[in-house]
Amino acid sequence: MARCFGLEVNVMSAKEAGDLWPLATEDLVGAVHLPKDGQRNPVDTTQALARGARGRGAKKFENIAVTDILIENGRATGVRTKDAGITAEFVVNCAGMWARELGAKTGTTVPLHAAEHFYIVTEPVPEIRKHLPVLRDGDACSHFKKGAGKRWSVGSSRSQSRGVCKGSPSVEFDTLPDDLEHIEPLLEGAIRRVPILAKTGIQLFFNGPESFTLDDRYMLGETPEVRNLFVAAGFNSIGIRSAGGAGKVLADWTVDGHPPLDLWDVDVRRVMPFQSNRRYLKDRTVEALGLLYAMHWPFRQPDTARGVRRSALHDRLLAQGACFGEAVGWERPNWFAPKGREAKYEYSYGRQNWFEHSAAEQRAVRESVGLFDQSSFAKSLRGKTPNPS
Repeated sequence: MARCFGLEVNVMSAKEAGDLWPLATEDLVGAVHLPKDGQRNPVDTTQALARGARGRGAKKFENIAVTDILIENGRATGVRTKDAGITAEFVVNCAGMWARELGAKTGTTVPLHAAEHFYIVTEPVPEIRKHLPVLRDGDACSHFKKGAGKRWSVGSSRSQSRGVCKGSPSVEFDTLPDDLEHIEPLLEGAIRRVPILAKTGIQLFFNGPESFTLDDRYMLGETPEVRNLFVAAGFNSIGIRSAGGAGKVLADWTVDGHPPLDLWDVDVRRVMPFQSNRRYLKDRTVEALGLLYAMHWPFRQPDTARGVRRSALHDRLLAQGACFGEAVGWERPNWFAPKGREAKYEYSYGRQNWFEHSAAEQRAVRESVGLFDQSSFAKSLRGKTPNPS
């Protein structure tokens, strides 16, 4: 994928990886190295962009809470603060963990839910080289990067993450209680990859709430319910990586009235109102966060928040051996298992266990007759159809 984007990338042998990262254990099989992968301080980057924007006439107001979004005739016209109102041609909901609640005030759907996310900062490690690339270990669900003063920052996303309550409107930056028992398996995995961590002290343990989406992809674009109201939220861990591109396409979108390229996988219009349900969001977000470092199997179906929408034929399809997948909440029969076989996916990168059963279904439809349940197909767009002008 990196090569498709013109990035320099090297597939390395175990020895080459060990030479580049000598503090890692010797059981490596190999590695993928991006020589120009770098690090940025998000605060410094934000301030630099803000200075550049002010130099071009932008105004920046800090420490002012937005209480409402102003709407006239189905179009956003500005925001209301505690003390006054600010008019604007376009409004972008970038409220992060609070974007769901702010969107709900306008009747727009922004399904976000906060989950625990943590990292540690170690004491100085003299053995750290001056130039050490970021190390990502999928098996340990961890990443390691060099911090200030020969310290390490070790972050992780575990498969059993936990959802947390929404953030308080009065809290701009908050932490959650330490829970070493919960993250101990991750620390053990990090130590297996980089053994020197076992004798290195921890200077900072940070556990904070971070907003995640139901499919691990952020929310971007104009809301279908309110014209000129845009969303840019749910970026979580990849915000600094995606910020430049997201900002550019959002600016183009507001100026031109349409996205500059196909952004459907992150377009806010892909979500449905029912997906803002708090219980649905908590279950699905926890599952999605835990999949960040998991194997991304083809045709994988979500395990949580299932059965939200079922057609009138659901029980009869189930009786015929249907294996259901999910499509925007609908339980859709993806394939049928014959009698004596369990209707369950067995994931693989080769031909999966449903291949022959799906082929038999296609032959039956081609040579005989078939019935298609189209309940899961879209009937109409959510909200108003965008005006092409």
